[in-house]
Amino acid sequence: MQNKVSVIGAGNVGASCALFAAQQGLGDIVLTDIVEGLPQGKALDMLQCGSPLDTDISITGTNDYKDIEGSDVVIVTAGLARKPGMDRLDLLKKNAEICGGIAEAIKTHAPDAVVIVVSNPIDVMVYHTFKVTGFPKERVIGQAGVLDSSRCAAFIAMELGVAVTDIQAMVLGGHGDTMVPLPRYTTVSGVPITELIPKDRIDAISERTQKGGGEIVNLLKTGSAYYAPAASSVKMAASILNDTHHVLPCSAYLEGEYGLNDVYVGVPCQLGRKGLEKIIELDLTEDEKNKLHSSAGVYKESLKDLGY
Repeated sequence: MQNKVSVIGAGNVGASCALFAAQQGLGDIVLTDIVEGLPQGKALDMLQCGSPLDTDISITGTNDYKDIEGSDVVIVTAGLARKPGMDRLDLLKKNAEICGGIAEAIKTHAPDAVVIVVSNPIDVMVYHTFKVTGFPKERVIGQAGVLDSSRCAAFIAMELGVAVTDIQAMVLGGHGDTMVPLPRYTTVSGVPITELIPKDRIDAISERTQKGGGEIVNLLKTGSAYYAPAASSVKMAASILNDTHHVLPCSAYLEGEYGLNDVYVGVPCQLGRKGLEKIIELDLTEDEKNKLHSSAGVYKESLKDLGY
């Protein structure tokens, strides 16, 4: 049977997710949004890409959540985007309201789906979605570290002049300024970057990675990043749908791993057909562990604002 991928939110991130997923042939794509005509128009535009892209795209747009019925994966991108000067946590309550309604719809119409949350602040919204749907933690994960690691990899490739495809970056923690880049677990064809790049440049790359989203917001002036967030989300969906068991840094619900409980935060995750298959526990230094705990603490405080 053909896989079905539903993308909720037809803005720049959602539309890019739908197109990337269709290009990769991940299945039948449903693009959903509350704005009349928006998902229908974008889906029709993408459908007409089939001939020039030489791919058999199957994609429909809808305003009705009933159309996500039977989805294998649902990618949630809906929500307000950041504006210059706005911290991710500023979006908290409004996006919680939006994500809560979407979570109810998923629970009703796609009760067997694996849910990938992209809406900001991700680590809070994925926890909220987890609670509202009541799904097992294996089927509710957040896209965070994949994007952060891809940004880190891009900056390393620029620094060294090497192919970005040779780089395996590892960034843990919350998707925000408290993320935790791990240089000693970041490699170029298996060689740790600590052996290739001076410490001061690694520190600069780590800082740029932490502020990567804000850098794009400041450049765009009227929006935020969407191509890389979408590509990162689709990479997660592909590992799930194709059952490839990729290990990717994702926002996952922790129950004692890394000494953390009842919080979603970015950690290495093995993804397969059922969603989260395994959380990989790295041997962190005391400093790295403290930074991860500090990052998780920021989101625990935000959860209190939502009544958790």
